[in-house]
Amino acid sequence: MGSRATCRPITFAMPFAIAYVGGHVARSAVPTAALGRAHEDVVLHTSDGLKLTGWYVPSRNHAAVIVFPGRKGTMSRARMLARHGYGVLIYDRRGEGQSQGDPDGWGWSFNKDIRAGLEFLKRRHDVDPQRIAGIGLSVGGEMMLQTASETTDLAAVVAEGAGARTAGEEIDDASGVDKVLAALSYGTRDLTNIVTQGHAPPTNLQRLVPKIAPRPVFFIHAGADDVGQLGPVYYRLAGQPKQIWEAKGGHTQAFAKEPHEYERRVVDFLDRALLDGGASDVGTRDN
Repeated sequence: MGSRATCRPITFAMPFAIAYVGGHVARSAVPTAALGRAHEDVVLHTSDGLKLTGWYVPSRNHAAVIVFPGRKGTMSRARMLARHGYGVLIYDRRGEGQSQGDPDGWGWSFNKDIRAGLEFLKRRHDVDPQRIAGIGLSVGGEMMLQTASETTDLAAVVAEGAGARTAGEEIDDASGVDKVLAALSYGTRDLTNIVTQGHAPPTNLQRLVPKIAPRPVFFIHAGADDVGQLGPVYYRLAGQPKQIWEAKGGHTQAFAKEPHEYERRVVDFLDRALLDGGASDVGTRDN
């Protein structure tokens, strides 16, 4: 999701341009910090040698949440979590804002960025390393799910608007003749991305999501108004405990359209996952 195109490709030249732009065009400005509580300026270090810049609000309840990606689109959720005592880490992904590296419009490298956040939080004296969660928006939701499938350092995940990052996932999200068009156009895009970025696409999320259990996952999607319909598919494939909410307002707009309901649901999920009985205390809740 994230910055990827959501309309049906018109020509097969377009995916070349989309892939190139997604891997080479920088950067958004860093917004003014408005986190509601005192924060620290922080620098994170990725396993491939990049420095990522961000802000951290110290924890008052020994739990912390990474809200990913970026600082602009995540700030309102960060304020919400800080009000409830959570440590909150938000930072510029690679190639964005003040962080080093080339941009990655499809998120294929973001697992390294998320792991850098996890390593930072695990070293914090105010955080219990067993009480770290992630909220991922759009492509951040996809990569938060991938990271949770690869490491137990994430105790819980909220995946909001998670969809497709690769040609295989785009094909999964299409039907009929659109599957052929998705294979041709997004396959071309992925091939271009492999050449220009120098790394292979990640494993299909349908294979990864079942590996997260028994850690809890909360899927938020916008039903027919979302840009894809893979969120409910990932929910069905996930093991227990899990829950899903079909929110109003379109792709990643749940907090903007239903702020009180969003806060109630997300904070309740995190409280039960991180502060109460852990995964065993987070039962299935649909809509």
